[in-house]
Amino acid sequence: MHSFYCPDINGNQYTFNEEESKHCVRVLRLREGDEVQIVDGRGGLYKARIVDPNHKACTLEVYESAQEVGKRSYYLHIAIAPTKSVDRFEWFLEKATEVGVDEISPLRTEHSERKQIKLDRCDKIVNAAVKQCLISYRPQVNEMLSFAAIVNGKFDGDKYIAYCGEETKEDIKTVLSPTSRALVLIGPEGDFSPEEVRLAIANGFKPVTLGMNRLRTETAGVLVCAAAALS
Repeated sequence: MHSFYCPDINGNQYTFNEEESKHCVRVLRLREGDEVQIVDGRGGLYKARIVDPNHKACTLEVYESAQEVGKRSYYLHIAIAPTKSVDRFEWFLEKATEVGVDEISPLRTEHSERKQIKLDRCDKIVNAAVKQCLISYRPQVNEMLSFAAIVNGKFDGDKYIAYCGEETKEDIKTVLSPTSRALVLIGPEGDFSPEEVRLAIANGFKPVTLGMNRLRTETAGVLVCAAAALS
């Protein structure tokens, strides 16, 4: 059964926009009576059948719905420095969405190799992962923030910074719990600067380690998602 992401779905009837209608009718070649699944990104999962396969305004009848599908008991916000290779950052967005994350903030740091992102492109990557894996809760992707902005901002939960210093740090697997609200900072390939680490700690961020191996930025981000999911 083919899947779609429709954040505005409501009621017992729904009409795809022109782009989705064309994809449904012209690309997937779905016809009247064919069934599809829809997620709204807010916990809703719907089953519907096509009643009018118009390639500009395909209309469906919703015959089954459920709410809070796959709701997580924790909240995870990852602030991560985008990699120089946009493909690797997009890989992180895709895999983080699949594994489970609530909020992603691209981070501009002292050693960042990428200073800007295209938010619309990020949203497309996340939307595709939501549809492909039938993710009921879509993560929010924010505009890029400076390191100072994220560190000095308010967050109602525990705050952590992962970096490669040799000092003793708690393991990310031990600090995350099934009911935690956590903000985790992941640095660029050149890591956070010592000044950034000191600023974060001064603002209540706790140092954590992601294990013995030195990880690429995008791998570190996915590892944090997995640690939270398995906590």
